[in-house]
Amino acid sequence: MDAPEETLNDTKPLTIKITQNYITNREISAPISPSISISPNLNSPSPPSSAFVSALQSPYISPRALEPPLPTTGTNTTTATTTSTTTTTIPSPISFSDDIPSSSHTPPYDFSTDPGDQKPRISFSFPIGPIPRVSFTKPPISPSSNAKFRSCDVYIGYHGQNLNLVRFCKWLKSELELQGIASFAADRSKYSNTQSHEIADRIICSTTVGVVVVTPSAFLNPASVEEIRFFAQKKNLVPVLFDTEISEIGRLIEERLDDKESREAFEGLTKLGSEYKLEANDSNWRNCVMKIVRILQLKLGRKSIAEREVEEFEEFPFRRSKYFVGREKELTEIEAAFFGCSNDGPEIEYPKPVLANGGSNGSSDGFADEESDTIRTNGKYISLDVRKCKEPTLEAWIEPVMDFKGRGLQRQRSKHKKSRGAGNKGYGNSNVVCINGIAGIGKTELAMEFAYRYSQRYKKVLWVGGEARYFRQNLLNLSMVLGLDVSAEAEKERGQIRSFEEQELDAFQRVKRELFRDVPYLLVIDNLETEKEWWEGKDLHDLIPKNTGATHVIVTTRLPKVMSFEPIQLPPLSLADSLILLKGKKKKDYPSDELEILRKFDERLGRLSFGLWVIGSLLSELFISPSALLEAIERISLNECSISEDTFSRNNPFLIKVLVFSFAVLDRAKSSQNLASRMLLAGAWFAPAPISSTLLSTAADKLPTKGNNFSEWGKFCCLSPQTRKNETDSALMIVKLGLARRSTKQPGCWIQFHPITQSFAKRRGSLPPAKATVQAVRKIGNASLNSDHLWASAFLVFGFKSEPPIVQLKPIDMVLFIKRTAIPLAIRSFMLFSRCNSALELLKVCTNVLEEVEKSFVSQIQDWGNGSLCWKKKMQGKQRVDEYVWQDVTLLKATLLETRAKLLLRGGHFDSGEELCRTCISIRTVMLGHRHAQTLAAQETLGKLVRQRSKI
Repeated sequence: MDAPEETLNDTKPLTIKITQNYITNREISAPISPSISISPNLNSPSPPSSAFVSALQSPYISPRALEPPLPTTGTNTTTATTTSTTTTTIPSPISFSDDIPSSSHTPPYDFSTDPGDQKPRISFSFPIGPIPRVSFTKPPISPSSNAKFRSCDVYIGYHGQNLNLVRFCKWLKSELELQGIASFAADRSKYSNTQSHEIADRIICSTTVGVVVVTPSAFLNPASVEEIRFFAQKKNLVPVLFDTEISEIGRLIEERLDDKESREAFEGLTKLGSEYKLEANDSNWRNCVMKIVRILQLKLGRKSIAEREVEEFEEFPFRRSKYFVGREKELTEIEAAFFGCSNDGPEIEYPKPVLANGGSNGSSDGFADEESDTIRTNGKYISLDVRKCKEPTLEAWIEPVMDFKGRGLQRQRSKHKKSRGAGNKGYGNSNVVCINGIAGIGKTELAMEFAYRYSQRYKKVLWVGGEARYFRQNLLNLSMVLGLDVSAEAEKERGQIRSFEEQELDAFQRVKRELFRDVPYLLVIDNLETEKEWWEGKDLHDLIPKNTGATHVIVTTRLPKVMSFEPIQLPPLSLADSLILLKGKKKKDYPSDELEILRKFDERLGRLSFGLWVIGSLLSELFISPSALLEAIERISLNECSISEDTFSRNNPFLIKVLVFSFAVLDRAKSSQNLASRMLLAGAWFAPAPISSTLLSTAADKLPTKGNNFSEWGKFCCLSPQTRKNETDSALMIVKLGLARRSTKQPGCWIQFHPITQSFAKRRGSLPPAKATVQAVRKIGNASLNSDHLWASAFLVFGFKSEPPIVQLKPIDMVLFIKRTAIPLAIRSFMLFSRCNSALELLKVCTNVLEEVEKSFVSQIQDWGNGSLCWKKKMQGKQRVDEYVWQDVTLLKATLLETRAKLLLRGGHFDSGEELCRTCISIRTVMLGHRHAQTLAAQETLGKLVRQRSKI
């Protein structure tokens, strides 16, 4: 029934009207717990130690809860209906003291399914009638709570079944929380019980800014229309048009002229300034989210929270290829797996089963996240998703009671779920996609193209090398990008000593918690070699969880299957696409006879993308026709190719010939004495990661220059000697021939060799380039810039596990390598990334190597003592030099022992650390004296070990 007009035009505060059959002292309590408040970390997965705002750090968390006293209420009873109607007006929450209930305490609740015992519905329902303006004031709060209701900064309203819409809203909510802005996202049309609506109404009425994500279906939903009208009249509306335009909504409103509420909501949208008219589409998600955050920070008067300094980070390891061809089918398949096909057709609204209490239920009820696991206890639901937050959040406490009437309704819901699953099988439901194919087929190029095309749908693109030896460190490197502290120093600040296994697990868990949550990242694991982690043999399931949150994962691999996921088998390119690659960068038009030669290249190379690109690069960089190039390659004997016994080389002999010819072209750059060729040989032994041209040039300088066996092809080379005078030009020459990729890493010129190129160059160059690599890393290796290459040199010198060392160093060179490379690498890995066991293993191997050197010195002295007088005179000078080296070896061994003892102290291995430290003290006392500073430092370390052991 309509109220009088003069009454409606007056602005009045909203009141809570409670209608019940009877009231007792037990039931007068507010329908919502007075302790539930909106904190800025709802569903926040960030641990207290992370760089992001957590519940414990938030300035918006309410004080500790106290049990509220029972209120006094006035009751007006109508005897005819035996219905009690209570009208309560509540004072402003500002009048409450600061030491009263908060989200840290939740009093007991009665979740009853009895309709007579249902808690009342608090609504900010709009007045009905043709009025120009409605009063919307903050809803009063029940005096029974006697608590300060903590308001929300931002309310995010949306409506629809579109998975991308839900994904966008969750991303926005998480991004706001990272900036310390308390936010709440909800689709109120899915709420079936009264309590959920009550809380949503209170949040909406108390929020500072309202963000409504607008879709055409939103104007068909009364709740969304209500939200738009409410926030527009309060002048705190920030609308976001999601995959739609204002004109499209206008046409929809024109078809619904009788819907006054929708028309009023549309007018509220059109009256806003242009700076608040935001449009989100597939190509600007990231920019739109960041713009919304900036707008809300300005409206709220907030400054960006100073996050931990994040390492300067390039999302993509390589520049986007201008010559990417084909693979549209695979790109569409990956997009469908991640995002579904919702944009291709209209949004489908599925039927909502009716609950026993008369409500309706959508795909998710209450405020609980759809992905979270819950357990029901005494009528309540408590979140089990401990990776997101330590305490049950507001969403976790409010869940519907699922009581269906009869089996018919259960069959209806089952059929509903089945129909949705059948229609979307594999589309929009997958978070992990595996791309499988042989080497050189184009797996990395496909992943790179997808990352570039859809980068706006993710906060960041994270590229990780999947090579077995480096995979663990590559995952931990993400902590620098994400602004996380996984260092051992953070562990020390906690004031407790935990085992190394616990510390390493905690470091991984921090990265996983940040990576796999509601903030969407695209994680690309390129060239995954094995499902078992190389260092400790952990399964890939331990590193990548089943539930990756909003993060999508792409794995490129030659493995037939990864984590029980069905991979996308990458077929060879079509002939038309192959010819495009073969024509190269210049896209030269060839006569029909030359086109036939190109088809022969395509056939001989098996349509491998890598081989086709190398041929196209040769044709583009050399003044040579396809027929002349084919003739030159055919003249190369397989005996010169040094084909190994691996399957790939045997199956692709023509590609090996192409690589031999490419090496010959590099050898023609005489101005730099074959610098490019030598850089390629040395680069084969570096880690599969970007390498600076300076480091490559330093390694190449250790290799001798050589003549050229293919001088007759020099006339075809357009690589002028005058233009190849430095290391950058030589590195770019390798890139131009298609043997490597230009990296985006800065500063300077960085390139990364193709795995096939590295494998071939490793066989062609043999061991001298490996030694040159070690010497270059020892000379200019920077642990922060070249950690992967430092590990690669350590593998070459020491070998690990059952693998023998490849490079043999002289004692003096070994001392320098351990001082400048091994020790800094181990300490950095331990302290910065909590790689405790790997660092200790490296230091132990170094100690064992030095002990072997000492044994060789002892053997030399024994041989010298047993030799003839003439032989002794001959060896006298050499033996004197060895004495100085011996001293360096012994003192370095003591340093290693002390370093290991200090690290063992952090892991609680006091006995082992004490033994190593006593040995170190003995060595330094003999070599340096008991008063020397290094001896005293070791004694201090020993004292710490003894004191800690005595506390056990």
